Amino acid sequence: MSKQFGQQQQSQQNLQSHHQSQAHSQQQQQQSHHAQHQHHHDAFASHSHNLSSSTPHFTPSHMQSQTPLSTHSQLSKPTSEHWQEQQRPGAKKTEENKEERGRRMPYHDEKHPFTAIDFGGQGLRALANNLFKYYFLEKLYVNQNKLNWLVPEIGMLRRLTFLDLSQNDLSSIPPEIGMLTNLRTLLLIDNNLVDLPSELGYLYQLETLGLEGNPLNENIKDIIAESGTGELIRTLREHAQGPEPPNERDWIVLDEAPAGEQERFMVYSHNILCDKYTTEAQYGYAPSHALLWENRREVLLGEIRQRRADIICLQEIDAESFNEYFRPQLAHDDYRGMFWQKSRAHTMSEKNAKLVDGCATFYNNTKYILLDKQVVEFGRTAINRPDMKGEHDIFNRVMTRDDIATVAFLESRQTGARQMVVNLHLFWDPQFKDVKVVQVAILLEQLNRLSREYAKWPALKDKELFRYANGDEVDEEPVEKAPPAPSQEYASNTDIPLIICGDFNSTSESGVYDLLAHGSLSSSHDDLAGRKYGNFTKEGMTHPFSLKSSYSHIGELEFTNYTPTFVGCIDYIWYSTNSLNVTGLLGEIDKQYLSRVPGFPHIYHPSDHIALVAEFAVKVRKESKRSEADFGHGSNDHRHR
Repeated sequence: MSKQFGQQQQSQQNLQSHHQSQAHSQQQQQQSHHAQHQHHHDAFASHSHNLSSSTPHFTPSHMQSQTPLSTHSQLSKPTSEHWQEQQRPGAKKTEENKEERGRRMPYHDEKHPFTAIDFGGQGLRALANNLFKYYFLEKLYVNQNKLNWLVPEIGMLRRLTFLDLSQNDLSSIPPEIGMLTNLRTLLLIDNNLVDLPSELGYLYQLETLGLEGNPLNENIKDIIAESGTGELIRTLREHAQGPEPPNERDWIVLDEAPAGEQERFMVYSHNILCDKYTTEAQYGYAPSHALLWENRREVLLGEIRQRRADIICLQEIDAESFNEYFRPQLAHDDYRGMFWQKSRAHTMSEKNAKLVDGCATFYNNTKYILLDKQVVEFGRTAINRPDMKGEHDIFNRVMTRDDIATVAFLESRQTGARQMVVNLHLFWDPQFKDVKVVQVAILLEQLNRLSREYAKWPALKDKELFRYANGDEVDEEPVEKAPPAPSQEYASNTDIPLIICGDFNSTSESGVYDLLAHGSLSSSHDDLAGRKYGNFTKEGMTHPFSLKSSYSHIGELEFTNYTPTFVGCIDYIWYSTNSLNVTGLLGEIDKQYLSRVPGFPHIYHPSDHIALVAEFAVKVRKESKRSEADFGHGSNDHRHR
């Protein structure tokens, strides 16, 4: 027995020597790092950032890639292969079958002088608040200290890929740990953890989870022993309760004046996240029930009905969902709809084509009459332009994209006012900014052509709403309505009220935004990157419409797309300022709720995009004086209600 003990002791000494050597190498790198960037660490005056020379960074009971040799293990069952493997890097998740939505850029592209901090072996009892301002950290070592609790602010370090909390006195982990969805390694070895927060299940990219040496409850130990840590993460995710429902989004009033003679209408725009794109590979942080289309579509329909908009524009809706769910459901609410798929559906079988997404526009049938509808296929339109002949960039970059925009030409039954409603979805890839600019330029060119035709559109003679005599309204009081006004005439195509909404896949710093907002874009704009697109890049791009983003009145929303890898504003509702005023907007998402949710879709938010809602008033027309175009940046004179 003494011989066996001697062999075990020698084995431990060998391991100790091996990890001391590793620690020495890491210590040298860290000391060099800290010497160069000491000024960044002054905020942590009471803490030393260098590795302790007396304590190896990794000891025999604290191993990264093998089963730790802990004396605290309380497993009731023999260690299985899953316990043996739990400390080893897991197989990397496959990138196969990812749909186009795996396109987002990281939170911050800027470079930083350091991305790791080490507080290991410093006897710390708490972490300084200033630490959590370093959002760019990728590695954090807080092992071998005296922490008995971890503050929720840990969830602010969302770029962390490595977090070591081993050999502390932690008895619990805050739910905000689930915000660290970039984590590949989480070490919690030798603490006092009995249970784990269900939000740990959000860590879908986790490859190494160290839990050895904790008095874990039997349920957790059984799952690890029988199925491994991968199954533990999945189980936690599937049973996560999540935070309480978010507070309702505020309605922001921009114009409190009574409606008077002005006609008002509300527009709803939402990229609803096509079922085909909602894969676990893409949205691994979301529980399966939050990704299930049957559940998501009910939440989507509920929100649409709650907002009671006059015009509804949906992007990423497939033909099957439009025909079999949304159109019949919204018909009960007196909406009629129009739908076009992306261009690739033309080349597919009927079975496959019904799963291709596109853009759907619904309108209140009691309020509007559809005069005309059109689709703009960006790729097909581009290659038919004479000035694009022979341009390689058109064939290699624009023609191969099947994105579309749809146009609805509506007339108000009651007032005779007409308007154009555009619903679009631009190409997604951040590396193709030039393509998105060309797509918008083509759209504006087509809108200029269509609006000239619509300005000459004949007046409607019969605008009475047809109703079936089905007896449903026998007990209801008849509503007195003024007779319909005659169709309004427009001397100029730009006088027709215009709404352009959708997923632009472009931020407010993009060429797309500049072209829409300012009416022109230089041929030398950075987004065009020196590429050749006929007259667009020879002469620059212009359009005659006076357009403004409705949400620019409040400085744009912080985000309309919310995922672990991208948070930004890429969806908009644009309007013509010479014919419309914005009177109200749907506000931002509850920020307290967001502190516990790493990304959408989520149980209360069925898409990775949020819905936009804007209310407009049609300006009273003055035939003797044309309205000036408003290219301003918006007023902040608004209030929340």
